[in-house]
Amino acid sequence: MRCEKKRDIFIIAEAGVNHNGSLDLALQMIREAKKAGVDAIKFQTFRTDELLSKFAPKAEYQKKQTGNAENQKEMLSRLELSFEEFRSLKKAADQEGILFLSTPFDLASIDFLDSLEMPFWKIPSGEVTDLPYLEKIAKTEKRILMSTGMCEMEEIGQALQVFYRYGYTQDQIILLHCTTEYPAPVSEVNLAAMETLRKEFGVEVGYSDHTEGIAVSIAAAAMGARVLEKHFTLDRSLPGPDHKASLVPEELKELTDSVRAAVQAVGSGEKYPTEAERRNRIAARKSLVARERIRAGEILTEENVTVKRPGDGLSPMRWYEVLGTKAKRDFEEDELIEI
Repeated sequence: MRCEKKRDIFIIAEAGVNHNGSLDLALQMIREAKKAGVDAIKFQTFRTDELLSKFAPKAEYQKKQTGNAENQKEMLSRLELSFEEFRSLKKAADQEGILFLSTPFDLASIDFLDSLEMPFWKIPSGEVTDLPYLEKIAKTEKRILMSTGMCEMEEIGQALQVFYRYGYTQDQIILLHCTTEYPAPVSEVNLAAMETLRKEFGVEVGYSDHTEGIAVSIAAAAMGARVLEKHFTLDRSLPGPDHKASLVPEELKELTDSVRAAVQAVGSGEKYPTEAERRNRIAARKSLVARERIRAGEILTEENVTVKRPGDGLSPMRWYEVLGTKAKRDFEEDELIEI
């Protein structure tokens, strides 16, 4: 999960439930995520009966995308994959050479996914206040990514204290800033909160992006996100709650390339001329040159000396050092002045 180079970014393609309960669709998503160049693909593992009651309503965005004909439990039951199917997904991801991840949403799913030897956990925003869930995760001693959508700062701190009681240290946890809405309005993104989380809790931060398009992801990368998560789908016209707020494969590739370019562009923060800039100095900067023909011994003045390109002679910053001195030799018009 942690990148060895200071300015690396770890990109997760969030498949979620966009496979619509189809193993074949999920396998295709693995192949497309690999082509896009992301670091990992992440699914969602849950046992519907363990996750929610029959009285749980749909979220407003789910109603908008899937209607009111069924409740949330009925909807999720159609999107559930079996544990055996997740074993197939893990095997396929290993064969493709992309890291397999899945977020557990109930205790049984934590036990199962722990058996797949994932390197770290991704805790969803909705489980930040679920103490039995947090404690079960903590007992595995694996590193943690935790989304913080919908959370008060106090709730985030309480969740972190659970992990610290089980021996975790700050460098084992990354908090993901998140706006839990699908799609999230740009006006409610508040990327500056990433730095607030970093300063308040002393941990690395990232961003789970639910906005449309890729602009906000690029901005998050430029602002120091160490991890970026973005939903993707094979087709936004597919039925289901999350497709409309997801990227299609070619957009995921564009996001990956753009985000990595943004991270590279941020650099170290140290100000210095790059090698490319050094090569351009002569062409772009100026030197002291003869405004007209100057004879040896003639006094150098504002009338016979001027400033022009190229920049491989005396710097114009030495203007007053040169004026008033005698020409050491004859200079032709535009010739570099020497002293």
